[in-house]
Amino acid sequence: MLNEIFPFRLALDATTVAGASLWSLALYLGFTPVTDWVMLQLNRWFQFAERSLYISKEEFERTRKGREAQNAFYASLFSIVPFLALGCLCNYGVELSLGRSWAISIGLLACVVCGVYELGRRDGQSSE
Repeated sequence: MLNEIFPFRLALDATTVAGASLWSLALYLGFTPVTDWVMLQLNRWFQFAERSLYISKEEFERTRKGREAQNAFYASLFSIVPFLALGCLCNYGVELSLGRSWAISIGLLACVVCGVYELGRRDGQSSE
């Protein structure tokens, strides 16, 4: 199907995609304060960029609530992109050092460890 869309051959290995996705999920969960900061910065940038598109202040204020919700959604959606890039690098490092057979196993282990860490971190914040 991808060969019909792109004029060139795009080879995607399922193991590489799964390993990179698992690593990006682990990094996303493990670095939640960084995730929140990235989302905040993207949301600020989207708000700034969209503000420049409106000429009249009345139209800008009239549609503010819907645009802010939409920008928050886009910011949360695009906040995974840096973690996908880092996940690809981590997966590549594991494939180089341990071999391809370990890429998904270590990625899954990283997801579990980072998930448990995030649960403990939130529990610690709620008990303070």
